[in-house]
Amino acid sequence: MKISYANRGMDLESEINDTNHYYLDIDKAVVYKKPTPITISKVNYKENRINEGYFRTPSTTDYNGLYKGYYIDFEAKETVNKTSFPLQNIHPHQIEHLKKVVKHGGIGFLIIRFKTINETYYLDANELIKFIKDNTAKSIPIDYFRANGHIIKDKFQPRVDYLSIVDLYIGVKNEKKI
Repeated sequence: MKISYANRGMDLESEINDTNHYYLDIDKAVVYKKPTPITISKVNYKENRINEGYFRTPSTTDYNGLYKGYYIDFEAKETVNKTSFPLQNIHPHQIEHLKKVVKHGGIGFLIIRFKTINETYYLDANELIKFIKDNTAKSIPIDYFRANGHIIKDKFQPRVDYLSIVDLYIGVKNEKKI
């Protein structure tokens, strides 16, 4: 049996897209999913179908936008693993991108859903970078998320309320300015 990895994370992605629409509708934030840069090389115009295409450049992260005057940028991933999140699911260029976002004053983070145990976490980019620097492990244990991240509780509206956690980081940033 062939395993397809297409559309992994679509449940979480769909919920984040709905959340972002909600934030936009209530004028709370402007956050969008970034399109994947694709070059189309073969088209069947009679059938109005793309027959061949390829990724131009590796994409950075899934989402970016503005909230309370802050640039936010994040990657969303799902895993069926119950005990850890495999680092191979985040590409090195995405980690480098998050490092640059943080270096230039933006707020970068991951939203990771452990599907099997129905837990969703916000992990600040600094915590991700620290883990990678201090460990040789090929995955981040769920206990690291529990100790260094923030759980995002399921809600009706918005479904994945990550901005309530971003508010905590904005508070810390503003305290440092004083």
